Amino acid sequence: MMPNIVRGDRMAGLMTYLAGPGRSNEHTEPHLVAGDPAVMAWHDDAELSRDAALAIARHLDRPRKAYEVEVNGGHVWHCSLSLRADEGALSDEKWNEIASDFVKAMGFDDNEGTKAPCRWVAVHHGVSKNGNDHIHLAVNLVREDGTKASVHNDFRRAQAAARALEVEHGLEPLESAQAQRATRGYDPAEREAQARSRARAKYERTRAKQGTKSPSWENLSGADRKAHIAAELRTDQPRFLLSLKVRAASTASNSEAEFVRRMRRDGLLVRARFADGRSDVVTGYSVAERPEAGERPIWYGGGHLGRDLTLPRLRDGWPDTPTGATEAAAEWNAAKRGRRVVAPGREAHEPNPELWDQRNAELRELVDRLRAVPVDDRDTWATVARQTSGALAAWSNATESTPGDLAAAAEALSRSAQTYERTVSPQKAGTVALSGTAMLLASAAHGGQGTVAQAAMVRQLLRLTQAVHDACVAGKQARQAKLLAEDTRARLVRVRDAMPQVPTTAKGNGGATATIERPRTLDPEAQAMLDRLHAGQGKPASAAASPIPNKIEPAKTHQTTKPGTDRGPER
Repeated sequence: MMPNIVRGDRMAGLMTYLAGPGRSNEHTEPHLVAGDPAVMAWHDDAELSRDAALAIARHLDRPRKAYEVEVNGGHVWHCSLSLRADEGALSDEKWNEIASDFVKAMGFDDNEGTKAPCRWVAVHHGVSKNGNDHIHLAVNLVREDGTKASVHNDFRRAQAAARALEVEHGLEPLESAQAQRATRGYDPAEREAQARSRARAKYERTRAKQGTKSPSWENLSGADRKAHIAAELRTDQPRFLLSLKVRAASTASNSEAEFVRRMRRDGLLVRARFADGRSDVVTGYSVAERPEAGERPIWYGGGHLGRDLTLPRLRDGWPDTPTGATEAAAEWNAAKRGRRVVAPGREAHEPNPELWDQRNAELRELVDRLRAVPVDDRDTWATVARQTSGALAAWSNATESTPGDLAAAAEALSRSAQTYERTVSPQKAGTVALSGTAMLLASAAHGGQGTVAQAAMVRQLLRLTQAVHDACVAGKQARQAKLLAEDTRARLVRVRDAMPQVPTTAKGNGGATATIERPRTLDPEAQAMLDRLHAGQGKPASAAASPIPNKIEPAKTHQTTKPGTDRGPER
């Protein structure tokens, strides 16, 4: 179950949206499934009208207005709880239990009588555009007595609560949370804003080239503007393309300075983040695609491209020397000022053809050596996945005019690499050979020199993908294993079949892959929330919650008495 939290200050706006048709007319039969006792006594599960939504909003907002309390960031706490599309739909009764337990786990209830509760509702309507069954929780952060509910670390607490509720209600666990990994999602608002900016720039650029009297973007009808924006939404997202290039450059580089040069060579705009008051200490970076005329660059930090693309994690794969740090700082400064590279390196030269055979032999040796790595060694296999993904990304950048099978395979493997914590370095994992492979593949030309050697390499990359798949199976990552076994393998097979046949007498070694059964565990915070949900079960209830809302006294107006003209100063 996936929680998604936003904050605001317009309860009426939120409720009318939830009771309305939705952005894509996906809202059908919106109705309440849970809420505080008073609102559930007044409203049944009938379909919500606009008037009913506004009445509920006034009920939820009453404590804040009566006590005149302002909450930084907004008093409206909105969270959606969503299931995977293939999990199907839950009954209203089950959603009622989940919503009530979630509100309790987040601390918005009366905390067993020690606090005044928050007013809240849960709305259920049709599935999302992607087919996910879900509910929306609307909570007023001003409690019945005018105090404020705590939202400290609410994103992390919501994730922990969701993990506990998966156990409590027998829901399918979020696989990435079990594996302690997560990829960066695309916020719909972010996608639409980017698409709108690109659509406008392209339209104005085309209009200027044609020299016609076409209306300006502002004078286009709403339907025409939406059509242009929809066309851009169907294209590849900038963040996906950027992560592909950055991952390829990082894996193919043997130093931080080379990493900067390779990104610039691929046409990226590069910007370093320096330590305060320093120009020689780099703490992070941002990249952007070079914009066309009329567009503005959209910058992304490494951590927003992927958990494995932050600068500290990338530095794990490069030697840490004073000379290397100085050279890197010089390249970062040159990139920031738009100057030429300081000292071109191996990225500017064609590799020796003999290196293909050497790297291919090293890669074959690496695949054989990985058989001795336990399939439950999460850190090592995450490093293997990251390096293999980088090699495929480098190959894609060099040979695919538009992202295709190699790019998709690289993206799929990168999901196994984006762990919560840093993993072992390539040197300790023994995967340095993959960096050399990425360097060669980054120089590969489509249909050019080295296609036979590339065909030999794809066989080894297929074996590496199979090894990562086996590690996913051992780690109970069924969805990721299915993606690698079906989609990713099929893509690499298509690439292999399109290449020259490699004469070989080697036969594949068959063997059963050991899978290790590991009990499911929760992180301490999720376990604590699960214990809290269980607390009090089997005990007699102290008092039933009253459906009559608490009497709220309006805030008293404070008056200041000033001395009259007939009174002298007090002594």
